[in-house]
Amino acid sequence: MVDAKTIEVGQEIPPFERKTTFGVWNRYAAVNDEFIPIHMDEEAGRAAGLPGAIGMGNLQVSYLHNVVREWLGESGRIVRMSCQFRSPNLKDRTVTARGKVTGVEPGPDGVTVTLDVWTEDDQGSRLAPGTCTVLVDA
Repeated sequence: MVDAKTIEVGQEIPPFERKTTFGVWNRYAAVNDEFIPIHMDEEAGRAAGLPGAIGMGNLQVSYLHNVVREWLGESGRIVRMSCQFRSPNLKDRTVTARGKVTGVEPGPDGVTVTLDVWTEDDQGSRLAPGTCTVLVDA
């Protein structure tokens, strides 16, 4: 759980990491009814001009949500989060969600913290860069 008094600009939050296998994609698809061919079939991915099947974009969003929630614990809430899908999440890669504090603004309801957030794969590609705003209890 983060303490509002210790948050500083430039601070990195602890990473969230997952190996993205077909099994992970299949479970995510089952929960979200997202059985789209480019996520399930290598040939469908290639036919779409990709190297093969790719992970779901919203799975990247969930990793970003997880990295921030694990850092916040019960001490705050996510106010806003957005990202852009820049590179595909390929099967059997390790994906790490990361974040870095870019702003800290004390206020009457707590401390508003802005972060740059992103996912990256084990090849060093940034997959989904974005931003997040959280409100941390003072």
